[in-house]
Amino acid sequence: MPATPLRIAVAGAGIGGLSAALCLARAGHHVSIFERAPALREIGAGIQITPNGAAVLERLDLGAALDAAAIRARAVVPTDGHDGRAIARFALDRGRFPYRFLHRADLVALLARAATEAGAALRTDHMVTGADPVVGRLSFAERADVEADLVVAADGLRSVLRHAVTEAAASFTGQVAWRAVIEDVAAPPEARIWMLPGRHVVTYLLPGGRLNLVAVREQADWAPEGWDHEDDPDILRAAFTDAAPELAELLARVTRVRRWGLFRHPVPERWHADRLVLLGDAAHLTLPFLAQGANLAIEDGWALARALEGDGDLDSKLRRYAELRGPRVRRAIAAAQANARNYHLSGVARRVAHAGLGAIGRVAPARFTARMAWLHDHDITSEWPAT
Repeated sequence: MPATPLRIAVAGAGIGGLSAALCLARAGHHVSIFERAPALREIGAGIQITPNGAAVLERLDLGAALDAAAIRARAVVPTDGHDGRAIARFALDRGRFPYRFLHRADLVALLARAATEAGAALRTDHMVTGADPVVGRLSFAERADVEADLVVAADGLRSVLRHAVTEAAASFTGQVAWRAVIEDVAAPPEARIWMLPGRHVVTYLLPGGRLNLVAVREQADWAPEGWDHEDDPDILRAAFTDAAPELAELLARVTRVRRWGLFRHPVPERWHADRLVLLGDAAHLTLPFLAQGANLAIEDGWALARALEGDGDLDSKLRRYAELRGPRVRRAIAAAQANARNYHLSGVARRVAHAGLGAIGRVAPARFTARMAWLHDHDITSEWPAT
């Protein structure tokens, strides 16, 4: 138990907000979660829980529940998106913690159940409109204000609370993404990265015979930020008319798709203002080329709970939280941006890169896994254990 339990208001019941609420409630704080939706419902699509995120969830005794809701991944398979040839195959099932595929809604439900069982109160139909960081006041549309010792801004990539800490402007990356789920697919538990010039598609199996599909294309025209914009599946298919037959067949089966523009948000040096602190996408939006948005947010929840332990004033504790998280999330964001470039190569650079990747897969596949050890093998619960 903390020396002085805090009243903590968490804005947002996404993966980051629920993970933070669970960690904070388990640490003995009085936690309330405020979610804009009338109810937690099936939203989004697939998600990859990499070993670094799994390390936190396992430490929170959620490993068995995750296994019941997820598929354990075996490998990632970089693929030539033109001819369907597997360039290499790199194992994902050799680490200390599992690499899993599951539906985002199943993870949200699992975390919500664990957080409420730990004592957190979940309040739906509370649309956050702003906050007063000085007094820790959270304001809502058509709801009474709430005051707390600490407000956790976990309200996602379009955070309305981020502006209380930073005014840094977002910039369009020149890339647009589509997300879809295809029903009744027989596929191995692998993530396939279909690479084409200026474009790529990632597919992986979900429980229940569903296939998650995320496609990205470079384009100069701006597209709105956020994944919840309905689009015409034919527009997606038109962007991949030269795809390999197997990929084209999958795209032909897409009946509903959502599109969003990819934006960069600078990671602020300071993550808090008085009694308000940023967490997850509100602090460090990550492009979807490394499967780390949710995993880094899960790490944030553990780190914030640990930072609040022990002696010291709130300002120094929140500063410590940002100092621990900042270098790691910046490195992950840079690695995701590098992946975007590597997936979209064309001409000679593409042929050379694919040949090199194939050689690594044949001769020294462990090199590929070792290259990502700084990310996937990181266990924040060992680096910063609970007291």
